[in-house]
Amino acid sequence: MARLMVVDDEAQIVMALTRGLEREGYDVDVSRNGLDAVSLAASGAPDLIVLDLNLPDIDGIEVLRRIRSWSAVPVLILSGDGEEERKIAALDEGADDYLEKPFSLGELRARVRALLRRAGAAPDSAVISTDGLDVDLAMKTVELDGAAMRLTPTEWRLLELFVSQPGKLLTHQWLIARIWGAGHGDETVQTLRAHLRSLRAKLGDDSKEPRFIRTETRIGYRWVPPVATNAPAGGASNHGG
Repeated sequence: MARLMVVDDEAQIVMALTRGLEREGYDVDVSRNGLDAVSLAASGAPDLIVLDLNLPDIDGIEVLRRIRSWSAVPVLILSGDGEEERKIAALDEGADDYLEKPFSLGELRARVRALLRRAGAAPDSAVISTDGLDVDLAMKTVELDGAAMRLTPTEWRLLELFVSQPGKLLTHQWLIARIWGAGHGDETVQTLRAHLRSLRAKLGDDSKEPRFIRTETRIGYRWVPPVATNAPAGGASNHGG
């Protein structure tokens, strides 16, 4: 089973997380401060890190920033009430998901399983297929239920980012930086939402009952379905326009 690392300075939380995860068969290492966490992540090579934002020495976001300078290990953030801005900052720095305290061990274990599955499920084909949608990342073509789709360049870039990172919460600012560059300000969120509405309309995706893209209120978006790879299939329309 996978080796996990729990980083938190609250003894009760550490005990509960350790016991709950070990019951699932995981090996669990524990760190109670940020500097030790960075060192342990380097020496212990965990498969996933559960990281609290409030640590006694250095901030959890700084821990994440240091780890991300050399590792792509999945990181699940634990955040408290009233920490929305810091939670979003952590996601922008490369955290893969988050849980707000208080949370159930069942939900924690489900998030851990999902992150571990994603970490081991890198596609070995340029064609990604799910729920009737076929996206050819090499040829930049799209088919939905067998019909070719025509997307604008921005819609294509959004779709490409989503299908390449299924299940991961992608924040507004993360998407904006990758589509328009880091120099754009908060006003671009409205532009992003406009492009998302257009993409959803072409996908026949209802934001209230999403088939593909789920909105995470005030934070960003998440690609809903599990993505599987298929052998390339011809006949899709070019995305340009």
